[in-house]
Amino acid sequence: MKLVAFAASNSRKSINKQLVTYAASLVEGAEVEVLDLNDYELPLFSEDREAELGHPELAKAFLSKLAASDAVMISFAEHNGSYSAAYKNLFDWSSRMGKKVFQDKPMVMLATSPGARGGASVLTAATGSAPFFAGHVKASLAIPNFYENFDVERGMLRNEELKAQLTEAVSRLSVLEPA
Repeated sequence: MKLVAFAASNSRKSINKQLVTYAASLVEGAEVEVLDLNDYELPLFSEDREAELGHPELAKAFLSKLAASDAVMISFAEHNGSYSAAYKNLFDWSSRMGKKVFQDKPMVMLATSPGARGGASVLTAATGSAPFFAGHVKASLAIPNFYENFDVERGMLRNEELKAQLTEAVSRLSVLEPA
């Protein structure tokens, strides 16, 4: 199985990238490619810019990565209760080439933050909207209190209960039904 994973953040020190990289490593037998949103930085989307630029090559490249995968894993950064501007902008550009951004792929959606809710607000929005964009969410999980529950030096969860929940969530990608 080819798994594309990324953090919906452009922070170079993204805790969501740390989480999604770890989570993707738990999918047995997967060939994992971890994308960096900084490689897909685009001008701020508007209909005027779209009329000027058409469909940017970076948005096409992002959609090609999703198309070449068997499954997708995203960990969402929460900015003021919503998506990061970097993710939302890439998503907006991508959605202009077709509503099926997630291309009927099975998905695991995650979120984390330093706070007690772990990005639960953005995760709720993401899991709720994914089906409208041809995403099949197999599992979702918010990891609260990132710095208390994640061993940054070892790149893994230290909280055994959360580790078990994450292992269960990512295992749902291993049981892929035909599209």
